[in-house]
Amino acid sequence: MRIQTGQLVSLGYGRYVRSDEIVAVEPITEGRGPGRRCLVWVRGVPDPIVASRSQAAIIEDMVTPAEPVAGGAAAIRGVVPRRGRAAPTPRAAAAKAPTRARKAAPARAGGGKGAPRRR
Repeated sequence: MRIQTGQLVSLGYGRYVRSDEIVAVEPITEGRGPGRRCLVWVRGVPDPIVASRSQAAIIEDMVTPAEPVAGGAAAIRGVVPRRGRAAPTPRAAAAKAPTRARKAAPARAGGGKGAPRRR
């Protein structure tokens, strides 16, 4: 087995470490439960990190080379939104909703478009 250098390995619940910084992986035998599968020792961290993934899954990620991104940087550009194109706001989405749905929405206190008019 050869550890792939510089790869991020997921430990679960949004925790990632570099594959070449992992020193040891030990399965938890006592006190194992939801979110407690194994202990991962990382270089420079005094205490082990509790991982929610199995020992086999973490080691598999450490030794498997990352798949290259098809299209390289051009593919990444398609993922990142361009400047000037903001995501639609909830108000803009509500304006496009059918009239019946807008009328069913509760009126805001203090006036505005959805509030009843005073005479």
